[in-house]
Amino acid sequence: MATAFSSDGGEVMQRTLISAELDGRPSTIGIDEFYELERATTFVSNNGFTKVALQFPDELLPDSSTVAARMEEATGAKMYILGDTSYGSCCVDEVAAEHVSAEAIVHYGSACLSPCRKLPVLHVFGRKHLDVTRCAEVFRELHPDLQAHVVVLSELAYSHAIDDLAFCLHPHYPNVVFSQLDSKELLNSVQPGFELVQQFGRCFSVDKQQGLDSYSMFYVGSEGQELTNFMLSWNRCSFSSFNPNTGQGRWETLDVNRTLRRRLYLVERARDAQVVGIVVGTLGVADYLSSLKHLREIIHQAGKRAYTLAVGKPNPAKLANFLEIDIFVLVACPQNSLLDSADFYRPVITPYEMEIACNPARTWTGNYITDFRHLLPGASKHIPFPDKVAEDGFEPTVSLITGEMRSACHCATPDPESGPSTAVTCRSSMQALAQNSPAASFLESRSWRGLEQQLGQTAVTKAVAGRRGIAIAYEDEPSG
Repeated sequence: MATAFSSDGGEVMQRTLISAELDGRPSTIGIDEFYELERATTFVSNNGFTKVALQFPDELLPDSSTVAARMEEATGAKMYILGDTSYGSCCVDEVAAEHVSAEAIVHYGSACLSPCRKLPVLHVFGRKHLDVTRCAEVFRELHPDLQAHVVVLSELAYSHAIDDLAFCLHPHYPNVVFSQLDSKELLNSVQPGFELVQQFGRCFSVDKQQGLDSYSMFYVGSEGQELTNFMLSWNRCSFSSFNPNTGQGRWETLDVNRTLRRRLYLVERARDAQVVGIVVGTLGVADYLSSLKHLREIIHQAGKRAYTLAVGKPNPAKLANFLEIDIFVLVACPQNSLLDSADFYRPVITPYEMEIACNPARTWTGNYITDFRHLLPGASKHIPFPDKVAEDGFEPTVSLITGEMRSACHCATPDPESGPSTAVTCRSSMQALAQNSPAASFLESRSWRGLEQQLGQTAVTKAVAGRRGIAIAYEDEPSG
């Protein structure tokens, strides 16, 4: 039973809280081993940290106080327990850690391994048991060809056992490659004729002549968003998997082509859209501010209007409050960027899909990018907006969804040094936007469109006491 008290100390409400079964620490594995306390205390002590934030996902919170107490006893540092971020347990919550002036973060559980902006981070994935013998048997069943080129990927909680799996398979499978989490050692040991692949915090080397597309992928872990992300990103590779929870293996049957066709349809929706909502889906991943700026620029260049929204973890109810927006683009870590928006009032797409819709120089090739950092200027996948489009102006096209003629006014990139007046630099674009999208005109005419600093423009006033009571009967309202 959980007891909840009203704010004024009056009536007491009681209700029963039913908690779902959580996939927490296995009972067969001790706290010291599962949470790698020796490695974590060494990380804190060797760096001389005095305040450390320990971030736990919901399913591991029951152990949090015990882990924090043992860490404090072993290091003498002050430990602060953090729960999940507003966006997902895989992301590091630097904002909450800064609230307690933490000098470092120890992140527990599954992680997207996205680089952080400021604080040093130690990832402790939790050591789940892997039956290496059974896993090797399943691999042989699914890949009977001893000369097969296969890349072995794993869920992070099983990464500690990959070396044992490699010991079992390498003598018989010379062309099998095992991904690693730390790329520094592998970067210096890449053999001639091989190239290094780095993505999603993993790295491995493949034969240049064979090429990555000729490799099969063998995933050790349970079905989930991580596996789907791998399959979309390396969609030319066949995938098989071994589930340690069931001890069974299989060839993955996700219809990747159908999923990609669905994503391409969303790109067409983005081309038709005139008002775009950029949803902030992370506050801790490095370069997310640069991605917001990059998206605003390409959306402006495509003659569309962009609004930035910070609503925490997006859901249909939250985004339904913005009826004027035609489509949303979510800036999040790779693991959370592929949001299923079937239940949303408006589609939610990725920065890569938004860029295909806006940038004429980027075309759909089948290669899928979920990490927004790869799209930024200077990154490996960046494609600049062509100058010729800015000079030619309007480019009429036909919508593949409505069949109607649409025109996109491509404007030159605003000069950040020319001052605030560059917010409206293309009058024809603004006029076309108002004519083609009444929603844009309505949103522009709103008296309040979000929090704005307006420094020096608002008079300073003293705080006054507000109304007391509840909405149905405030204390200053007459009775009866």
